[in-house]
Amino acid sequence: DKEVRAIFLRLFAQLFQGYRSCLQLIRIHAEPVIHFHKAAFLGQRGLIENDFLTKVLNGMAFAGFVSERGPPFRTCDLFDELVAFEVERIKAEEGNPPKMIKHVRELAEQLFKNENPNPHMAFQKVPRPTEGSHLRVHILPFPRINEGRVQELLQEGLARSQGAPPATRGDKKCVVPAGPPVGMFI
Repeated sequence: DKEVRAIFLRLFAQLFQGYRSCLQLIRIHAEPVIHFHKAAFLGQRGLIENDFLTKVLNGMAFAGFVSERGPPFRTCDLFDELVAFEVERIKAEEGNPPKMIKHVRELAEQLFKNENPNPHMAFQKVPRPTEGSHLRVHILPFPRINEGRVQELLQEGLARSQGAPPATRGDKKCVVPAGPPVGMFI
């Protein structure tokens, strides 16, 4: 699953390389408006006659992409890094399938780590009781809770959690790297 997603991540990074240089931020209104110059993007890449890319750029999904990823100051992610810093690597790997596969696997691993920052905290599902299980006589009643032991376990957990790094990571906003200009991809 992650490798397929990594392949699509690379595809869209290649497809949209340099898109940030064709964004224009208009601050007339209280909420800034972001405009994407499709003609400049296609012209600088020499793809004006490319029907596929033209239809992609005219679609609603791309409009959502521009409005979401257009602001110059927001939380950056793997896609932003790929578009801004991995341009040359992706171009160099075009003729070398083993290097491309290695890069896809690295991206898949990063995607997995982003979605599972604390792999040791996986929770198992509790199975549902079978039908009629409540009628069985051999089920023992729930034992009484020892308040002292509960307090002891709570104190141990608090002591461990104070020394451990926080479970959630805060997304820090930063200036989105622009990457190389569009003219470089002809």
